[in-house]
Amino acid sequence: MRIRYIAAASLIWAAALAPSQAGEIVVHVDHVSPKGGIISAALFDRTDYHDDNDPLASRNVPATLPTTTLIFSHIKPGFYAIKMFQDINRNGKFDTGFLGLPLEPYGFSNNATPVLSEPGFGATRFQVGHSKTVITIRLSGTDGISVPSRKGSN
Repeated sequence: MRIRYIAAASLIWAAALAPSQAGEIVVHVDHVSPKGGIISAALFDRTDYHDDNDPLASRNVPATLPTTTLIFSHIKPGFYAIKMFQDINRNGKFDTGFLGLPLEPYGFSNNATPVLSEPGFGATRFQVGHSKTVITIRLSGTDGISVPSRKGSN
């Protein structure tokens, strides 16, 4: 009887950890600057959205033209938001100028546009289910390169 219980518990545990129970987020990053560097992306849920130092997950991938793709795997279903920037000078931080204005391209999920500060979670959130979620984020043109309008999400 005890062996059956252990076997049943093992099957339930394995099913709970099965990849089909977790989602995957594929992010296509458009309007990448030809200046190169690293695309640095961070995934947040509502509770940690305003703490840039503690994302649920992060990815750093080489910036490639014309589109860079990155993937977040094994994500539980729910609502999430992504913040990203292109670290052109590869110094590991988002550079800003004298008044705090961005010096490197940046973007948010839903292509949300900041107004005096970063957009809130409600403007950037998207839903992840049990399968693949594909989104596109357009980077801003703050590196001096003209970029088409950021309107028109995903």
